[in-house]
Amino acid sequence: MVASVLVEVRKIDKEFTYHVPTSLESSIQKGIRCMVPFGSQTLEGFIVDIQDSITCDYELKDIISLVDVNPVLNSEMLDLGKYISKKTLCTLTSAYQNMLPTALKAKKVNKVNIKKALFIRLVKDYEPNEKEKVLIDKLRINDLSLKEASSISTYIVNKLIKNGIIEKYEKEVYRLTDDIVFKDDTKVLTDEQNNVINSVSFNTFKPYLLHGVTGSGKTEVYMQLIKKALDLNKQCIVLVPEISLTPQLVSTFKRRFGSSIAILHSRLSDGEKYDEWRKVERKEVSIVIGARSAIFAPFTDLGLIVIDEEHSSTYKQENNPLYHAIDIALYRGKTYNCPVVLGSATPTIESYTRAKNGVYELLEMKKRVNNNLPLVTLVDMKNEIKKHNFVFSSILKERLNECLNKGEQAIILLNRRGYTTISTCGNCGFTHKCPNCDIPLTYHLKSKKMRCHYCNYETNKLYKCPECGSDRINERGMGTEKLEELIKAEFNKAKVIRMDVDTTSTKQAHAKIIKEFEDGNYNVLVGTQMIAKGLDFPLVTLVGVINADAGLNIPDFRSAERTYHLISQVAGRAGRSSLSGEVIIQGFNMDHYSFLRAKNHDYVGFYNDEMRIRKTLKYPPFYNLCLIKISGLDANKCEEESSKIYAYLKDNIDDIILGPSASLMPKLNNNYYYQIIIKYKDTKKIYPYLKYISDKYINSNIKVVIDFNLNKI
Repeated sequence: MVASVLVEVRKIDKEFTYHVPTSLESSIQKGIRCMVPFGSQTLEGFIVDIQDSITCDYELKDIISLVDVNPVLNSEMLDLGKYISKKTLCTLTSAYQNMLPTALKAKKVNKVNIKKALFIRLVKDYEPNEKEKVLIDKLRINDLSLKEASSISTYIVNKLIKNGIIEKYEKEVYRLTDDIVFKDDTKVLTDEQNNVINSVSFNTFKPYLLHGVTGSGKTEVYMQLIKKALDLNKQCIVLVPEISLTPQLVSTFKRRFGSSIAILHSRLSDGEKYDEWRKVERKEVSIVIGARSAIFAPFTDLGLIVIDEEHSSTYKQENNPLYHAIDIALYRGKTYNCPVVLGSATPTIESYTRAKNGVYELLEMKKRVNNNLPLVTLVDMKNEIKKHNFVFSSILKERLNECLNKGEQAIILLNRRGYTTISTCGNCGFTHKCPNCDIPLTYHLKSKKMRCHYCNYETNKLYKCPECGSDRINERGMGTEKLEELIKAEFNKAKVIRMDVDTTSTKQAHAKIIKEFEDGNYNVLVGTQMIAKGLDFPLVTLVGVINADAGLNIPDFRSAERTYHLISQVAGRAGRSSLSGEVIIQGFNMDHYSFLRAKNHDYVGFYNDEMRIRKTLKYPPFYNLCLIKISGLDANKCEEESSKIYAYLKDNIDDIILGPSASLMPKLNNNYYYQIIIKYKDTKKIYPYLKYISDKYINSNIKVVIDFNLNKI
């Protein structure tokens, strides 16, 4: 018997054939990992094929050992990896590695152990005395952990063990536990919700776009559809875009569906991911909730895939393999012949176009469950500055005071973290930049450090200019840290909690902040875009957006779309209960169509405005975009190789080629970046040439990354 083993050597995927020793023949399977000799090394690889025999004119080496008892990649996952490798031009090994938790990856560095705990069980019939009765009665129903039993009485536990009435034993336990009580809180559905639920067909592949305004009850629709899938003995995946949404959504789902849920996202420890993965593999759960990577949950009988907030850019992976979770969802939906539901109040332009063209089926919910859309006010800060209102407009001050006086809550969004965002010398104009990335450093008050948000470089704050020695250091710009300080200073009744990357870096920080705010311990939540989507707080009646137009200044064809998404989503956090909501959006470019449409909750109007521009400029959905990113430590070499790639493309394809040019961030972490953009209609025509480029640079000092699902320029 021989096996084909996929081993990554110098970034080249290659299957090598090995002989299977007789001792391993009964246990070898496709999809398990094994140890193989490779030259003078011993490497770990994936078994991708097994044959009874092979004819060759050289002697095959033996597989040394098998790493797994059961496959870590089932037949569907093996096929899915090939799809990802082809679609994203990544190596097959990296596709497989990406699909697995750290504990199951080939070439893993740290071994992840199974967590075990001591339990006790009753081994003899026994009539307890009064003091022993509580413990013995519990043990007659279930075994208890030693920890729980000892909390009743350590003395009694030790006495009963000594007398042979109970015994200790070791058992595997999962690291993630919860104390959420099951509660059937099914809500009365609106006509729109019922129509959507009845429109989704099961046991057949079909993508649906659920376009429902914020607060229209999309989560309840998801849960009702999941119930239908579970009734058919099927399994379900629910994706959310931000880790911050996971705690609140998980508790909602666990109250409805109990403990049949696994959680998968990047903030879990390696051990927690391993446990959650095995819950799925062992068929102990039928629902997986998580961020992008949860799409790879190893279910074998999927009945429904839900992607909430489908417009979010976080569904696109930004390092190899450059997959998009929606592509994977559609591929798995076809494989299992099941519906895929994409939900959003603000769908991407591409998704809404697919729905209009019949590629997706469009389902709509145009009314809030409480029929109470918030009032949106646009404030031009050019006029406010004349009144010396530099941060808070008159109306935002007035409304925030009213909100706090009534005992209600407010959310204030500023999509920039840190304290001040740029430090310059008032004498010579020197700007304090990151030496690795050549972009301005941001001051963080808590750590009293200047920090780069791209490579995490840190240094002390400047008090004297290193160029001219002047002490005229000007600090400009404002981040969430400074905004938090200003609100505390200006509003007496404000109890402020902040949610951004800095305050959520520790374990369970997202869940803790959400719970603190939900429980009313704070009445103002300040944060970046992570507070804009999906969160549901009944007492929030006011939302304020500071510097709302900052995103429009980013040179990206999606900047207007992203601004509209952000404003509409954060506006949707206000007035979600019986209390009416108000949204105040501040900026300097408030006559832009993205704000005017958001003010009137007019997605279709925004879509039509954006489509006119996209058509004129030949952007998606009228054209596809492909980004070729060239990077390396030598700027001249990067520029030279970029020119060669451009010349090769110019000779072989007749599509629109833009570049080569320095990237928007030309230097990050001491690497220089150049880019070429292709606007094209037919992927099949350009694919062979891009594959050639990808293969040519696979082991070069110059790194070339090709991104078909262009997320941002």
